[in-house]
Amino acid sequence: MHSLIRWAPLAFVRLVVALAAGILTYLYGGEKLPELWPWLLGGFFLIVFGQWWAAKCGSAGANDAIGLLALAVVFLAGLTSAQLATESRRLDHLSQLTSPVEFYRAVVDENPVVRPATYATTLRVSAVRVGGRWQPAVGGIRVSVPREDGVAAPLYGEVWLVRGQPAPAKAPLNPGEFDYRRYLAYHQIYHQQFIHPDQYRILAFLPPSYVRAVSLRAARVLDGVFRRYVTAKREYAMASALVLGLRDDIDQETKQAYANTGTTHIMAVSGLQVGLLFGLITWALRRLFGAAPGFRYWSAGVGLAVIWSYAFVTGCSASVLRAAVMFSFIIVARVTERQSTMYNTLAVAAFVLLCYDPYLLADVGFQLSFLAVLSIVYLQPRIAGWVDFREIAARRQRPWQSRPVRHLWKASGWAAEWVWQATALTLAAQVATFPLGLYYFHQFPLSFLLSNLVAVPLSSGALYVGLGLLAVTGITHVIGALVPAFASGLDVVPRLVAVVLENIIWAFNEYIFWIGRQMPQALISGIQLSAPQTWLVFGVILLLLIFLTAKRLAWLGLACALLGVFAGSRAWAAHRISTDEELIVYSIPRRSVCGFWQGAAADIVTVDSLPLSETERTYRIVPGSIQRAARRVSYYQGWQAAPVPARLQAEDGLVLVVWRGLRLAFVTGYLSPARQPWPVDVVVLRRNARVRPAELAAVFGKKPPIVFDSSCRSWYVARQDSLLRAAGFHTHDVTAQGAFRQRPRQ
Repeated sequence: MHSLIRWAPLAFVRLVVALAAGILTYLYGGEKLPELWPWLLGGFFLIVFGQWWAAKCGSAGANDAIGLLALAVVFLAGLTSAQLATESRRLDHLSQLTSPVEFYRAVVDENPVVRPATYATTLRVSAVRVGGRWQPAVGGIRVSVPREDGVAAPLYGEVWLVRGQPAPAKAPLNPGEFDYRRYLAYHQIYHQQFIHPDQYRILAFLPPSYVRAVSLRAARVLDGVFRRYVTAKREYAMASALVLGLRDDIDQETKQAYANTGTTHIMAVSGLQVGLLFGLITWALRRLFGAAPGFRYWSAGVGLAVIWSYAFVTGCSASVLRAAVMFSFIIVARVTERQSTMYNTLAVAAFVLLCYDPYLLADVGFQLSFLAVLSIVYLQPRIAGWVDFREIAARRQRPWQSRPVRHLWKASGWAAEWVWQATALTLAAQVATFPLGLYYFHQFPLSFLLSNLVAVPLSSGALYVGLGLLAVTGITHVIGALVPAFASGLDVVPRLVAVVLENIIWAFNEYIFWIGRQMPQALISGIQLSAPQTWLVFGVILLLLIFLTAKRLAWLGLACALLGVFAGSRAWAAHRISTDEELIVYSIPRRSVCGFWQGAAADIVTVDSLPLSETERTYRIVPGSIQRAARRVSYYQGWQAAPVPARLQAEDGLVLVVWRGLRLAFVTGYLSPARQPWPVDVVVLRRNARVRPAELAAVFGKKPPIVFDSSCRSWYVARQDSLLRAAGFHTHDVTAQGAFRQRPRQ
């Protein structure tokens, strides 16, 4: 009974944990489960019967059993909701079609992402033409459209008629590479397609949600205000990102600087911006109208209206809607004066969001937002309570001191307390989120405290000034429309506000870049954590917090035990990798790249003698390096510069390499009829090598696998692959099947 009383205020915490556990179970291994909704209905009937039976017998044990049964049913509800939300299970889904798609009709479901050469967006299919007949269908397709003259950016709500067959989303092609296919699947997108301008036609404008269509239009109009008044390009891009969440114009250097200092959250409209707006509105209303009758109720209405209006003008993005829901529940809980803790309020918000979309649980933003808020609610008051600077300053004041001196002590105490409160908040947020930062982003910025202590207040001021600029611009336009004679003169007001905004943004931009220059070694990067290791880190943190609260050594012992398991797993992984040797022919579009790995060291050779771009390294090579905890990765252009222990021969477009006992042949042009047989372990065909199966068999035999590297064209691979397989060869296309991996002979 004692446990029930203790848990009574946290009812929704238990429910959301059970729901999340069910969703996680489905995400990690529930795809092949049968239909679960009949079992869920049966569970509900069991609860109803159990309640009747418990009321009849009046036993406390029966109530406990019903409580456990209810948690089990909520767990099953999580499984079922994730199953029902999975579009690929539907019979009319694109993945269930057995015949090729000739045309399909789809609607643009999101604002495009602007890339250097393409627009990327998502289409939601409503019908397909198969075998000359149209039929209903569903499915999400991630499409790219080239940015060319005369090609307009896709607009949310446009209905397209598209010719061609969308391809299933590709699995990761290189070791450690980001699993984009899984990421798309979590958003109910299972196909991809590059669409040329002559492959599609805009039929109509029928947005899935007219509210969101108007919202996106409003965001673009407001972005025009910043584009007009904020003249510096970098400051304009940051203003648009900070206030409206539009990040297309932020350059890569700025993004990297913010990532390296742990301040990326400033560039996206999320819980920080909504929280700042909520705090400003709450403070202003309390100061101005705190004594007014019914203040508690109508101020809550004003707060809700402001938060949801802000969500509307920022395009109703997923992150801001999530934050708006969270703060809405906080407002409602306050106004109703429910006897509930903040943990329960957050649990209710999470429960509602997960019921709406179970796949939100796999969203990084959702995870970071709720963990950060939970950590702040629990830890920030405790950390802040370590020191009270206002009390320290008060103790330094003496009756004989002059009034300016006493005011100086008071002001210094207030300032130090404010800095300490901000420090406590930043530290509290990091405690719960840093394991996820290591898992998803493989880095940890030690400068996060210095960066956030200055950048967050400055960006907060920039947010308020940016919203003020939008408000002032709207007011001046209204006055100008009513009194045209004042229109030209009034324009000076938003321009002055824009100057203030531009200078604030310039200040925190420069501060972030300065931190990066002054503390170049403060970024710990290349950290690889597996999912089980991440759970172990969370377990250690949780047990340490329990120990600090309960003051019992048993909890510290458990934390040390988990830490030992974590250290052992890291040591075992390092030992396993240290003895691993592997050749990797990478899958990088239009490139020939080989990696010769010996433990945590590698020599990466670009066979075509052209250097890898920074993007190719970052997305194709570096993830595998992090996965291996690499200490040295060297890049070489061409065979001549590479220190690969090999004997090279170049003749008739043929390069022969012997590495760690592994014999490799790289064929670029053709094979001379006079060439003697040469036994090898792997044959790599490059740049559409002009060879026939008989020539390959005569020189290398049919035993070694034939590898088509990424420099080979798709038409060439399709033709040669069928010929080689018919001749008895084993083939591997790195473009379609991913990187080719081969270990040396032992």
